[in-house]
Amino acid sequence: MAKRERIRPAHVTIARTLGVAIVTGDYTPGETIPGEFDLADRFGVARNVIREALRMLTAKGLIESRRKTGTRVRERVDWNLLDTEMLGWMFEGEPPVGFVKSLFELRLIVEPAAAALAATHRTARQLSRLGHALELMTHHGLESVAGQAADEQFHAVLLEATANELLGSLSSSISSAVRWTTFFKYRVVADYIDSIPQHQALFETIARADPAAAHAAATALIEQAQRDTEQAMRIA
Repeated sequence: MAKRERIRPAHVTIARTLGVAIVTGDYTPGETIPGEFDLADRFGVARNVIREALRMLTAKGLIESRRKTGTRVRERVDWNLLDTEMLGWMFEGEPPVGFVKSLFELRLIVEPAAAALAATHRTARQLSRLGHALELMTHHGLESVAGQAADEQFHAVLLEATANELLGSLSSSISSAVRWTTFFKYRVVADYIDSIPQHQALFETIARADPAAAHAAATALIEQAQRDTEQAMRIA
């Protein structure tokens, strides 16, 4: 029997639709979005469903509601840009070049240092999980959904292996950044350098507990990913 696709609650679907519209520029900062009655009529749902959707967007810093003036889009500086859902929404369209550059700058600040720590603190089980993720990436290829999921898992385990709970708390955001930049890259057909050997090199530096080499390998991997993503943006 085919696996059933999970049906999202109506308020989650509506929040996603409105969120994508905001982060891709259909609604701009300071602009008022339609009211509850109009949105309920547009989506064919009760007002309480709309209210739940708007609460989700409020929690992500995208909107704020005030009496008499309605609900407006907040300034971009107030958005929770590292929210995992929002990162996905940003890549629904073509994200701003500046945003993508900032995302890779963040990765270059965090991940090479995390790789160095992981080379020192990783456990045998964490190393095994890194190796398993690498095997899946190699088997499925990064063009596939399964390969991209394995890539995401590889980077999540890397941060976990730092034994630093604050770095570990960034795991979902960094993994989401990896997922969506890779997904975005492979939407565009181009001649990309295969990054699996670079992942293999990073894995090997962590396996032999070499922090300096791990730092260098992670840097090379992320810089190549940035070049590939920027190439995809130029072609798109």
